[in-house]
Amino acid sequence: MKFRAYNENSDKAAAHRIWYECGWLREDDTAMLDTFLSCTRSLVALIDDEPECLVQTAMGTVRYLKENLPWACVLSVTTSRIARKKSFALKLTVQAIAADVAEGAIVAGLGMFEQGYYDQLGFGSGGYVRMFGINPAKLKVKGASRVPKRLTKDDYEAMAANRVRCATYHGSVTADSPLITRAAIEEGRKSDFGLGFTDGPNGELTHHLWMYLRGKIEHGPYTVGWMAWETREQFLELLGLIKNLSDQVHLVWVRETHSLQLQDLIEKPFQNRMLTANSDFDCRMRACAFWQMRICDLSKCLEQTHLNCSSDLKFNLKLSDPIEKHLSSDAPWHGVAGEYVVTLGKSSGCEAGSDASLPTLNASVGAFTRLWLGVRPATALNITDDLEGPQALLEQLDETVRLPEPETGCDF
Repeated sequence: MKFRAYNENSDKAAAHRIWYECGWLREDDTAMLDTFLSCTRSLVALIDDEPECLVQTAMGTVRYLKENLPWACVLSVTTSRIARKKSFALKLTVQAIAADVAEGAIVAGLGMFEQGYYDQLGFGSGGYVRMFGINPAKLKVKGASRVPKRLTKDDYEAMAANRVRCATYHGSVTADSPLITRAAIEEGRKSDFGLGFTDGPNGELTHHLWMYLRGKIEHGPYTVGWMAWETREQFLELLGLIKNLSDQVHLVWVRETHSLQLQDLIEKPFQNRMLTANSDFDCRMRACAFWQMRICDLSKCLEQTHLNCSSDLKFNLKLSDPIEKHLSSDAPWHGVAGEYVVTLGKSSGCEAGSDASLPTLNASVGAFTRLWLGVRPATALNITDDLEGPQALLEQLDETVRLPEPETGCDF
């Protein structure tokens, strides 16, 4: 495979064509893609010196308990019609991830189009994203009494800064470049909108939401793309803004975050579900695990792991990493496969090698990432994923790695 960095002067038309052939681009609206191309690492694979595959990644952070870890996000993997089934997407994604790791990323993440494909690169599935379809009139909160600020794509820098400031829950992700927020806004329609409040000491945006139209502008449905808030009062005020729309809007899809249970804030949720079933305004909950993560530097990830447990747990880890076979011998990074002695506790870490006196855990990097993030406990991963060890060790891991369910807070 021949590949190189994207060149704006020569490759823009080809990038537009690739996205259009994937069905991700409207011919008359390229603003979102052009913004993405301006703020991401973009690599292209070539056929006859013409770009036919495009991979875009961006640097950011992922929250792990109270730590912000350097994170690489694979934002898009697109292949033209003539380049399908030639492994371009997989091989080019590997090159992009390796380049991001060389620049400091210790975790990588992506949104999957189907489960299993990116497992080939060591990614493990995240937790379920739960979305509630809510009739705003049925929210058990007071309508917002204050007049909010109307937000547009021109406010993207303020929104991006607010999102970074508010991303303090386990698993939340942020992008380094505020242009990622602008591109996410440009991805929608002209009828999408944002509302928020500028209560900061210097007029900074303190809490806001962005809403995408998914139906008709008068009645919806709408989807809350993201909400940024730090305090209970700010969250309830944002819900109050949604409730204020209830004269016209009949359904808003809202994502559960911060370990909240939105059903607590809905009046007669079961009755609403039955009365609206199979309509355009179906008040139901849906759940899907569509994001994935993988550890890219085991030592640095464990250095930032501080678990609230009574005693340390020490064990051997035999870690496999399928990405290794896709990397050339002279690549700057070769994955994380190997044998380690791991310590998990208030201070965690690992050393290369093994200790015959310790129990051994065998795991793929994807499965171990899921354990480390708290997606699922070891005893569950032993049943459904590539993670094996003595039952006593699995049960000890369940007791030691007790984390909030990771929540990314937004799509990527």
